[in-house]
Amino acid sequence: MTESINESDSRLGARQKILCIRLDNMGDVLMSTPAMMALKTAGIARRLTLLASPSGAVLAPFLPFIEKTLTYDAPWVKNDTNDPDADKDIINTLREEKFDAAVIFTVYSQSPLPAALMCRMAGIPLTLAHCRENPYLLLSQWVADPEPELLGRHETQRQLDLVEHINAVSPDPRLIFVTRNIDRIRLHEKLDARKIRKNGNWIIAHCGATAPSRRYPVAHYVKALQQLGAQAGQVFLTGSDAERALTQQVMKECGTKVPIFDLAGTLSLGEFACLIEDASLLLSNNTGPVHIAAALGTPVVDLYALTNPQHTPWMVPHRVLFHDVPCKYCYRSVCPQRHHNCLRLVPPERVCEAVTDLLAETRQGFSAQAVV
Repeated sequence: MTESINESDSRLGARQKILCIRLDNMGDVLMSTPAMMALKTAGIARRLTLLASPSGAVLAPFLPFIEKTLTYDAPWVKNDTNDPDADKDIINTLREEKFDAAVIFTVYSQSPLPAALMCRMAGIPLTLAHCRENPYLLLSQWVADPEPELLGRHETQRQLDLVEHINAVSPDPRLIFVTRNIDRIRLHEKLDARKIRKNGNWIIAHCGATAPSRRYPVAHYVKALQQLGAQAGQVFLTGSDAERALTQQVMKECGTKVPIFDLAGTLSLGEFACLIEDASLLLSNNTGPVHIAAALGTPVVDLYALTNPQHTPWMVPHRVLFHDVPCKYCYRSVCPQRHHNCLRLVPPERVCEAVTDLLAETRQGFSAQAVV
């Protein structure tokens, strides 16, 4: 259901200088890229600016359809900053940019109203967003937002549906991340410097996640990789510099039966994306790399904590592993029940089986394409 607060505000679809607001994490920005591309290619010579958190803004070099990126740590989104001056600064910056309109992208559990108020204070005349409550004059175009599990709707489709209300339809609904040759060259230089030879196929294991509720137990990861052994080729462990203790523990406990290498904290985002693009498969908790892999067409085995229903891998071969629990869809960063059963009860044997099955399936697909 859509409610237009003001009939004259159908003009939003004809506006040219558009602010796209996505203030949460990198993966959330990636899941909004098809909708942003729909805005860009809707038959109007639009210029898009992305307003993102520092985590989301790192994508700017890999989103060529975005003309400009602004960074803002919003106080209504989880972060470690509290700078009232930054709030004033971003409103002044938005006012100076003189945007024609803004599209506010949020997940279901977020309210768009703080961002809408910011747009109003910055003099942006037209705004579009999903909203669960009546925004009155804070949104010029309001799309009502039912519970996502009632619709079975993916986050990416949710954002595509949002911009379709102003006649912006994507020619290609896949996620967007454009890798660069310079990053691939630098990746190979780093692997060569560590004498890591890429022998045939390899997979990536990404064992961390920002939210504790989305982390598969380390001991389970170790058992799954031990059972996998060399069946999938080399295994590259990835993560942030802060996750190096985690990857070193996994590598140590896996022992010598697994051809495993620890790359955590050593790669730039562009290099990491090239590693994913060239991999046979990504094994990961439900976090940003899953959506990078989806954008790059790399198959994914996703250890999917049931904190929400709508962030599974989009338009890429995948397996989603979880244990069904009555407390699912809690939208929490820390398990409120403290048992973590939606991931903890996924057996390592099931993970190993999912990796080998998906590798076999995708390799058969590639062989069939080659024959054709």
